[in-house]
Amino acid sequence: MTRHCLDETEPETVHIEIHLPARPDPARLRAAVAGALARHPRILMRQAPSRWWHRRYVWELTGVPDRDPVTYPGGTLAAARARALAVCPPLDASPPVRLEVVEYDGSWVLLVTINHTALDGPACLRVLATAAELYGGVDNAPAPTPVRTGGAPAGGAGAGPGGSRWARPARVAPDSAAPGAPGNGMLVTELPVPPRPPRAAGAPAAYTVNDQLLVATWLTAARWNRLHGRPVRPVRITMPVDDRPRTAGMPIGNGTRLVEVTFGPEERALHDRLTADGPPDRAAVEALLRATAARTRALKTTDRPQLGFGAGLLTAPVLPVGVRGACTRALRSAAAPWASTTLLSNIGRVPYPLDFGDAGRATAVWFSAPARAPRGLSVTTVSTGGRLQLALRWSRACFDDAAGRRLGALFAGALAATGYAPASADMAGHAGNPAGTTGTAENSSFTTSSGPTSDTGTNRNTGTSETGGTSGKGARP
Repeated sequence: MTRHCLDETEPETVHIEIHLPARPDPARLRAAVAGALARHPRILMRQAPSRWWHRRYVWELTGVPDRDPVTYPGGTLAAARARALAVCPPLDASPPVRLEVVEYDGSWVLLVTINHTALDGPACLRVLATAAELYGGVDNAPAPTPVRTGGAPAGGAGAGPGGSRWARPARVAPDSAAPGAPGNGMLVTELPVPPRPPRAAGAPAAYTVNDQLLVATWLTAARWNRLHGRPVRPVRITMPVDDRPRTAGMPIGNGTRLVEVTFGPEERALHDRLTADGPPDRAAVEALLRATAARTRALKTTDRPQLGFGAGLLTAPVLPVGVRGACTRALRSAAAPWASTTLLSNIGRVPYPLDFGDAGRATAVWFSAPARAPRGLSVTTVSTGGRLQLALRWSRACFDDAAGRRLGALFAGALAATGYAPASADMAGHAGNPAGTTGTAENSSFTTSSGPTSDTGTNRNTGTSETGGTSGKGARP
């Protein structure tokens, strides 16, 4: 599907950052990566030459890399991030991955750029975990998957998907001094994990961190649109679900399936209480969290094709690829008003130690997903060491860097508002910040990596300036 719709102005890249305390030895790292590619041979793929009249695109497994994916380019982390957004690894050479090692503020960063047409982030992270094991000689087997108790959360709403799938969803209001500009911008920051209510032994969780992230994304979109005078429309969020094992036998490729979380009647009923000036109403947030938990639990167990039923028709090799590509692009353009509001990709806890021996164990990991229009905005999160690494990525056709920083601050406050507050503290939350929250937009520092320009954000907690762009400085992991 993405092969039909490639756009050079907005490359289909996924970026991964792994921060390490020390510099990996170049020769040993190249040998470890080569060994990891050999252990996961499906990453060694390339697209064979094709013509418009062929019935399908053909992918070849090369067995050995066509090129060395590891480089030590020098320069700043900001410049490497800008390359990750603008320069996609080619599909005609294996592997469709680029790994750059750059220094950042006394530490070292493995910055990986993936061509998302061929591969997704979790699959590439599995290969990197194997490379870490080969480099450092330390077991990088994944931690056991947490046991989830079945059953619907107590107090949740109905488990249906909510709302009408035919209603036009909200679009995050564009805000740019240069509308139509090419490429993506990105904001990278770290936030505390919001607290959740305690749960009795054997009982299901009332809601998960993923549910809190969904509600925070809803709050960000709804409050942003209210500030921009947009009419109320249902917010619909695309969410990848990944059921693959994280062991060495994990299938390598694009293995997630996409579901859409469509908020239901409670969204409209609670809208004014959630988007009014000041902190969102605590009781309304709690109601939306519990309704969202019931809905996502049902969606994750729904049996459906990986990309939906329509994609099955568009990928059937009945017509030549040139004809199917034209049809796909035309349908994508015609269906744009019904595309979801945004994409939330929550990777969850990093299951691997990512221990590179004498180069150290990963101190932080970031991902970012593509943000092509018409959505124009993606939210990607991963959890390490009890903290959330957040990457907000946007289409420059919709938002400029200043708007991206405001969206990031709005998301930080929205996520904090989802934090559990005991009943005795609920009333205090109505007069100020909701009780029990652990972070706000005021104390989150962040950087913007979005091209050759330099963007500055202010860490209001310390009064210091955190500078992105060409300087490579920003919020420390």
